[in-house]
Amino acid sequence: MNLQIESRNVAMTPRWKTEIQERMAHLHKVQDDLTHGRVTLLKNKHHKQQKNVAEAVVVVTLPGRRTITARKTAKTFEEAIRAGFDALAIELRKLREKRARTAIRTPSIPALRGVISKVYPRKGYGFILKEGGGEVYFHRNALHGLVFTELEDGVEVVFEMEPGKEGPQATTVNPAPVLAAKQ
Repeated sequence: MNLQIESRNVAMTPRWKTEIQERMAHLHKVQDDLTHGRVTLLKNKHHKQQKNVAEAVVVVTLPGRRTITARKTAKTFEEAIRAGFDALAIELRKLREKRARTAIRTPSIPALRGVISKVYPRKGYGFILKEGGGEVYFHRNALHGLVFTELEDGVEVVFEMEPGKEGPQATTVNPAPVLAAKQ
């Protein structure tokens, strides 16, 4: 991981630099996909509430150009550094938890065949009569390669299905491939 440490309106001390490096190494150990880190220490002489406020800005970059920033002010730089890294650790933990909750859909059943049996244009949904019988609900957002307003009863489709709140529902609906006639 690339780490930049800089300061403005204040001279960087070896103690601050060491603390920043140690805290960033700990963050990188917990979140191993960090690609870049930058810490800036600022001495804000024109703060609205207090004079000579110590400020720490901690920025990390993750893959996909995602950046997370923490900006903390305190009376001392040690407190500002600590608060900045603590806030950043909380945001990274939330990101990890969100990633863990996000399930990636993988088709468990091969594509099924059917025909459009009912379309409700004003409501944005319809039903597919699947081969072998039974109806499957679909929403207009599940369509791929089909235009909802142009759907008619009897159009052949292939779809993937999963259990829904009120019965089976199609997660993707595509036009049925045209099978070559045997000669």
